[in-house]
Amino acid sequence: MSQDRTNDTAEPVTDPEFGPWLAQASILIVDDEPGIRNFLVKILLPRCKLIEVAADTKEASRKLDEQNFDVVILDNIMPGQNGLDWLAEQRTIGFFADVILMTAYADLDTAIGALRAGVVDFILKPFRSNQLLNAVARCLDRMRLQRENEVLRQELKSPSHQIYLRNKLLGESKAIQHVRETIARVAPLPTSVLLTGKSGTGKEVAARSLHSLSNRSDKLFVPINCGAIPADMIESELFGHLKGAFTGAGRAREGLFMHAHGGTVFLDEIGELPYALQTKLLRVLEDRRVRPVGSEREVPFDARFVFATNADLPKRVEAGAFRADLYFRINVMQIHLPPLKDRGDDVVELATLFMREFAQQLGMPPIAIDDRVRASLARYDWPGNIRELRNLIERTVILGGFPEDIERIPEDDDGDNGGQSLAEIERRHILSVLREVGGDREEAARRLGISRKTVDRKCVSWHV
Repeated sequence: MSQDRTNDTAEPVTDPEFGPWLAQASILIVDDEPGIRNFLVKILLPRCKLIEVAADTKEASRKLDEQNFDVVILDNIMPGQNGLDWLAEQRTIGFFADVILMTAYADLDTAIGALRAGVVDFILKPFRSNQLLNAVARCLDRMRLQRENEVLRQELKSPSHQIYLRNKLLGESKAIQHVRETIARVAPLPTSVLLTGKSGTGKEVAARSLHSLSNRSDKLFVPINCGAIPADMIESELFGHLKGAFTGAGRAREGLFMHAHGGTVFLDEIGELPYALQTKLLRVLEDRRVRPVGSEREVPFDARFVFATNADLPKRVEAGAFRADLYFRINVMQIHLPPLKDRGDDVVELATLFMREFAQQLGMPPIAIDDRVRASLARYDWPGNIRELRNLIERTVILGGFPEDIERIPEDDDGDNGGQSLAEIERRHILSVLREVGGDREEAARRLGISRKTVDRKCVSWHV
């Protein structure tokens, strides 16, 4: 028996008493008594997105293979296999949803068995409708908070300079206006998007804009930096794992992909994804199912994918470092983020915004951006793009003035740099920052707004 809200014309009724997430919930009811099933459906169907019912554990197992559920409401005493034995079995093969146990026997043995099997809440028979709705609401709040905390922990692992202007794609240049228009056009669609551009051009900002303009904006946006997760951990981080799946897996854990169920997954630095995992990602994109490490079950999964790279993926495909079929699969819609040097007056607008934000954040007076500084900002090449600009403004507020090397940039309109090439100007600037920080390449990369790998590669090419 199925009661699918998506087949109805009426939208779920939002009930503020039981929280905002109930209307988007998908729930499986497992009970052998038709009267109980009908009673539960009558309570939940008008308030939830999807309600499915199963008369026994075999039918419930089939439902789990077909659909991802937020909550399972489970009876314990049923013919054939009781609810707790079935739940314990499901946990071992890949089942992460919260479970509410219905029971008429509140004895200690049942309570201990329920906790061991992973039951989150109890309802004692007979129960009232508000008791059921409160239990479901608690499960949904718990799930939401748990996923949000995991995503925030993941974001906190990123360097602080990666967390800026999260939901704003600012500027009036034609280049950035074209990006905004393209994002607005593709955001409502389920199509995967590949964002390209140099490091620091705002690819995560663009990804967040895609999410906020989509019909998934009320669900989680899960950013994942493929280059920041150790190769031996990334599969578990993305797909999740079962208890005992590998050394150190002391408990089952839902992966980041499932945290984004219904929302958006942002895979940054997709070119850094290990080759062996590229095959598994391709299967996820094609089948929309996730298999946690150590699991026998592939869990149904629905999310929008946005990818980003500053690498030349076609060249990586030619070199055999990136799968051609995965590249063609993710390159459905490509949006290029222009470098800051190609955005004209946007650099001054962004500098003004950063100046205001840092002055307020640090409790220090803002530094005036006069005509001389404006000209210098406009002429500089910005190899680190927006990140480098932001770091410059932060240092300026702290030190109480713009650094001399920025103000010394020639003011002549013909762009002459004393015969020096842009490559030579870049070399001098990076080496100057390295001297300022005593040769600390990690700190130099942070100040420049570029990756440590880029600094290392430049130094090798310059024999430094």
